[in-house]
Amino acid sequence: MLERYELEAFLTLAEELHFGRTAERLGVSTGRISQTVKKLERRVGTPLFARTSRSVRLTPVGRSLYEDLLPAHRQLRAAVKRATAAGRGVLGVLRAGFVTPWGGELLTSAADALLAAHPGCEVTVREVPLGGGVRPLLDGTLDVQLAALPVREPGLTTGPVVLRDDRVLLLPAAHPLAGRPSLGPDDLAGLPLITPGGDHPRYWLDHHYPGRTPSGAPVGRGPVAGTWQEVLSHVTTGRGVAPGSARGARYHPRPGIAYVPLRDVPPLEYALVRPTAADSALLRAFLTSVAAPEASRPRRESPPG
Repeated sequence: MLERYELEAFLTLAEELHFGRTAERLGVSTGRISQTVKKLERRVGTPLFARTSRSVRLTPVGRSLYEDLLPAHRQLRAAVKRATAAGRGVLGVLRAGFVTPWGGELLTSAADALLAAHPGCEVTVREVPLGGGVRPLLDGTLDVQLAALPVREPGLTTGPVVLRDDRVLLLPAAHPLAGRPSLGPDDLAGLPLITPGGDHPRYWLDHHYPGRTPSGAPVGRGPVAGTWQEVLSHVTTGRGVAPGSARGARYHPRPGIAYVPLRDVPPLEYALVRPTAADSALLRAFLTSVAAPEASRPRRESPPG
């Protein structure tokens, strides 16, 4: 019966075919690797590696042993990983939601990273309609959602913030304001602002779709949109303007739309939101995975949702 260290030394050397790299991977000296392999070869009764001053290669017996041992070693490691995950409680099913395309990529990337570390759990990621707000969290159909702040609903906990982005105004390309380098809040006066349909609280709508400018002038109301594609169509055809994220210019470039920066307004903030009463090792692990730098690869986005 092979000892664990003998097994790892043999399999690693069979992959690297270099004593120095094998020792570095296993965190030991080159001499220890050499001694371990020699001990194993004495037990087997034949050389497993053909060594010269310039190269290391598997002998036919070594190749056969490697091919026989590798699947069993992988199964053993997977079993240990599953047992460790079970011991830590990272099990079960987690339902995550997003509105923006970049949000879907971010959550999916985080889910993949989590499942690689904890194969005993399941994470489903689905899109929330533009008008859905945080209703899926309140009615129990989602466990966590990436949502545009502010969210101040009783029974929900907000954080961490995983993205901040500058705001822009989507205008028809031929609009008189489309050529400006930037626009201020008072420039919204009289413009027909496209708003999302659905169930959004008043404080959220006032934050993203104000009814008046800071100087008190009324902001017009354009069509109601149920999807992001509807927003783009309304803007392209001149039926209204829409607030959004600077990332939208990269994700949805259209010849008929100008993305003009909005100045003197707070940035958009997107955070993970979940029911306050909900707590599990799986949820905590997912929050950590989303907030990790390697999970923040997606760089594309839509308007607030």
